[in-house]
Amino acid sequence: MIIGVIKEQNKGEKRVVISPEIAKKLCDNGFEVIVEKDAGIQASFDNNDYTAAGARIEARGVVFKEAQLLLKINPFDKEDLKLVDKGHILISQLFHRSNTELIAAIAHKGASAFSMDAMPRISRAQDMDVLSSQNNLAGYKAVIRGAYEMSKIFPLMMTAAGTITPSRVLIYGVGVAGLQAIATAKRLGAIVEATDIRLETKEQAESLGAKFISVDNTGEATAEGGYAGVASDDYAKRQQEAVNHSLFKADLVITTAMVPGRKSPVLITKEQVSKMKNGAVIIDLAAAQGGNCELSKMEQTIVENGVKIIGTTIAPESVSTNASDLYAKNMLNFILHLTDAAAMKWDIEEEITHETLIIHKGHIRHNGQKTN
Repeated sequence: MIIGVIKEQNKGEKRVVISPEIAKKLCDNGFEVIVEKDAGIQASFDNNDYTAAGARIEARGVVFKEAQLLLKINPFDKEDLKLVDKGHILISQLFHRSNTELIAAIAHKGASAFSMDAMPRISRAQDMDVLSSQNNLAGYKAVIRGAYEMSKIFPLMMTAAGTITPSRVLIYGVGVAGLQAIATAKRLGAIVEATDIRLETKEQAESLGAKFISVDNTGEATAEGGYAGVASDDYAKRQQEAVNHSLFKADLVITTAMVPGRKSPVLITKEQVSKMKNGAVIIDLAAAQGGNCELSKMEQTIVENGVKIIGTTIAPESVSTNASDLYAKNMLNFILHLTDAAAMKWDIEEEITHETLIIHKGHIRHNGQKTN
């Protein structure tokens, strides 16, 4: 089977789906790998790195024409689909629950498509889970970005001129990104607090040294796969009341709360921002899905009443080398799971395949359930 590595076209995207190291491992496992020219340049992998690993460098059109299995990180777009035919198998993050037009367009082509963001959260799939590997880096990078944007340092510091008190960090959402943000902020010496609708995350947050702000979640839903569910209006009001004291004292706030397939919940309102400290910074990692702060705008920095609000994404493009390395390892494990002797097994009833196979030979299977 020939694997095609497609160069990412999204603005600001610097990652590549397969690193040279993983290209070599795929070749060693019997696959032929074709890489679109300059696909890895912004992740610090040049074309020679891939050819040394046994891959071929080709123009975009050649990759689509010759490869059966096409790999990307971001969803295939309209220009990509012009080159897709019914013999292709696509693997990327499709975000199929909110990308119905794209799913219909792929199905119309008669192709098959797997969505990496649909990976089930089971132990057997942990080494294929791109959301976890990428969110881990995003949580780290959010703290580093916050440190750069703040006008204060994180740790307690005693000097001859006097004592500098530690910064206060508040984190919304104790998932993979939130936990890494807690750990990083603590390592830098900050006082860290965190909150999450899932009270089972309290122990995890506290184990890393954060104070957990608890809000009674009786009757609140948890989304499938352990993700946070959509909070009720009553819970949202009670959460605001519980965290306001910490929010208004925070020097850095990091928000990570997202619900799969839905707009991000608004956790910080314009009114709350107006009561925050002058010079405080909000890093909103959920901005791509609407943002956890009411004022957030994707890839923009908004200053409101002296508070700097940075809308960014959970995808850690700014550490593209590490992010690409981890994503590629996830992808290798997934491809080896789907294949035998470098050929597709199509074991559709197996749980990982069942959940991630969104379109099979033109037939749409939303959420793993056949509709055709």
